Amino acid sequence: MESKDTKLDSASASILTLGTGWFPKTPGGLERYVYELTHKLATHKDQVELCGVGLPTDNKHIPIKLTNLAFPDTKISSRLWSIRNNFKKTRLGKPDAINLHFALYSFPILDILPKGVPITFNFHGPWAAESQEEVINQKLSIWLKKQLIEQSTYNRCDRFIVLSKAFGQILHQKYQIPWQKIHIIPGGVDIDHFQNHLSRHDARTKLGWPTNRPILFTSRRLVHRMGIDKLLQAIAIIKPGIPDIWLAIAGRGHIQPLLQQQVRELGLENNVQFLGFLPDEHLPLAYQSADLTVMPSQSFEGFGLAIIESLACGTPVLCTPVGGMPEILQAFSPDLITESISIESIADKLAQILLGKLLLPSREECRDYTIKNFDWTNIAQKVRHVLLA
Repeated sequence: MESKDTKLDSASASILTLGTGWFPKTPGGLERYVYELTHKLATHKDQVELCGVGLPTDNKHIPIKLTNLAFPDTKISSRLWSIRNNFKKTRLGKPDAINLHFALYSFPILDILPKGVPITFNFHGPWAAESQEEVINQKLSIWLKKQLIEQSTYNRCDRFIVLSKAFGQILHQKYQIPWQKIHIIPGGVDIDHFQNHLSRHDARTKLGWPTNRPILFTSRRLVHRMGIDKLLQAIAIIKPGIPDIWLAIAGRGHIQPLLQQQVRELGLENNVQFLGFLPDEHLPLAYQSADLTVMPSQSFEGFGLAIIESLACGTPVLCTPVGGMPEILQAFSPDLITESISIESIADKLAQILLGKLLLPSREECRDYTIKNFDWTNIAQKVRHVLLA
């Protein structure tokens, strides 16, 4: 007699997923992850339904079923009420697996999820702790977020997926989730979208970037924990020895005015450019244009999706020793991990690299490492195995 595991591995399965927004309209790492995962599962012929907030209503040309539960511009209380009501109204069958990705939107439907179906939660980060660090528009108290919403949601789940050992430790220590329920599966990258088919010169020409300067690139939400302020101070330190250094910063966030003021105070007006939101189709060009991608995070970096995006485009990455980022680079190029999160440590590594004192991996080595370890096609099958176990 065929076992359940064998049957589900060989045949298509019905998978109910609850995410947040819709990528690329909502250009976050979590949204990209859910978008890529659900589409890759659909190519396996699985029947995937994605529920979320602000999802498109016209999905005729999309291989997954989209169910919009609420709109992101409504008050949080109305949004949660809408999520619960619309989820209840739209239930037809019983899926083989349930995959949750965000505690706030999962919490309103916990008691109406189908009984007897395994629930896997993809832990993308400690929501309450991240909110506390950013301290913006605190409409819910930190205690409420962690103890009521996060903990209640996690207690209802059967198993968990984390992108790194570092976030596995947080889930285990801060939320008392046993290790036997935690599965470590790194994030993936679409290697067909993130390519290294252009020369650095050609990529820069397409974007209108300088072709004769050493270029650093970073794609970040402009919030305190991303460390952009530390990167700017590091550039100011090394600028006397590398006066033509140029940093391109992609992303938006509430501290952008502060960062722009810092650029003026440090005299870096000719060395730094804020790109704002960079459309997804331009992101591979930006990576290919850069001599180096920099990830100067100061805390809560569960994986570092931009690292593997950049490597897939053939561009090496310098990162701080924060969260799951070193787990990506340790086996590939450990010299590209700074000694600490300090300004001096970032500046020291940047100077070594830009002055040619530290050998960088080749474009081919960067891409080959990514294809071998982070191709979404393989990552999605590992996730699927956990969801249907």
